[in-house]
Amino acid sequence: MSYSDAKKKYAKIGVDTEKVLKDLAAIPISMHCWQGDDVGGFESVGGASNGIQTTGNYPGKATTPDQLMQDIDFAMALIPGRHRVNLHACYGIHKDKVVDRDKLGPEQFKPWVEWAKKRGYGLDFNPTFFSHPNVVDGLTLSSPDPKIRAFWVKHGIQCLKIAEYFAKELKSPCAINFWAPDGYKDEPSDRLGPRQRMADSLDRIFKTKYDKKLVVPTFESKLFGIGVESYTVGSHEFVMGYAQSRKILALLDMGHFHLSENVADKISSFLMFFGKVAFHISRPVRWDSDHVIRQNDDLRAAAQEIVRMGPKNFIIALDYFDASICRVAAWVLGMRNMQKELMKAMLTPNAQLKALQDAGEFTSQLVLQEEYKNYPFEEVWAEFCKRAKVVADEGWLKTVQKYEKDVLLKR
Repeated sequence: MSYSDAKKKYAKIGVDTEKVLKDLAAIPISMHCWQGDDVGGFESVGGASNGIQTTGNYPGKATTPDQLMQDIDFAMALIPGRHRVNLHACYGIHKDKVVDRDKLGPEQFKPWVEWAKKRGYGLDFNPTFFSHPNVVDGLTLSSPDPKIRAFWVKHGIQCLKIAEYFAKELKSPCAINFWAPDGYKDEPSDRLGPRQRMADSLDRIFKTKYDKKLVVPTFESKLFGIGVESYTVGSHEFVMGYAQSRKILALLDMGHFHLSENVADKISSFLMFFGKVAFHISRPVRWDSDHVIRQNDDLRAAAQEIVRMGPKNFIIALDYFDASICRVAAWVLGMRNMQKELMKAMLTPNAQLKALQDAGEFTSQLVLQEEYKNYPFEEVWAEFCKRAKVVADEGWLKTVQKYEKDVLLKR
């Protein structure tokens, strides 16, 4: 079947494939830099720690800013559309001496901005509350030590300034996501105190003057983490309460909930009460294991909700880090999988199905939901890639494998 045939078939159920191609091309996905080097950053030779870790030792990891930028550029060339890059504070580029996190500023990120300008990338940002000596007893913003808290508050303030710098220079609002691994390995005797301290620390950060039209703060919750299995300060309830009361966005991460929970089911509630949804797309296998996203039921359900409620109401970012496979391939696969599921949702006559639901026509709704899954999506995807001048099928893997042989394995 050709694209022309697919276009006609979809038209019969009220779907305009030309509009789908245009709308999908306009959805930016924020691609996470930390897949390229296992969340290492450029501060030290140490790996990720303090509540976060990467498993695997696949060769070819980026170890310098130039290598990481090169790998991102290569991956982006195989992904249709124009997208964003998501940076962590530990990826600042230091010259002669590493600047500690409480003193980071635009200067350490100027090379990233210059690089992004030339390529038309937008930049998003994250303070790095892990992999640092000032993560003491698993605590940062909630530490009982005022000096530790003050260090991390200063870090958060500096990161707001960096995010505003990104937005002004690139003329594109910057989402800055706050996630801290704070918690306890065993049952705590005081659950309230750490949360009060974290709320106070965040309040001090957000009292800093920043342009709220340019900087979009988000706050990410988590069920539990490595070394904090019994108590997480930034629990879902705490994060939702704090974010709503302070008028910032709570962020959903697909890997930060119990495996029996349907994260997609939460999206509509978040949209109702926050007005916009910040969303980290990941794939848990046993918990927050951050596997590369696949075209599975969870991703499909998330994409359906994004499309039904309007992609303009979402901040979409990927968040996984797999060091057991080629890191560049992981980027390309994940980004394309996200786009494919968004396209499938766009090719579904959602208004028709909603009308059947409202009319109580559940048999027709179920049958059509299933039948539409078998419509010729592949032809529309191929046309999308053709117009973007990228390979539509698995042929992109050979390009990555050549890059791996010529570049990555020589590092």
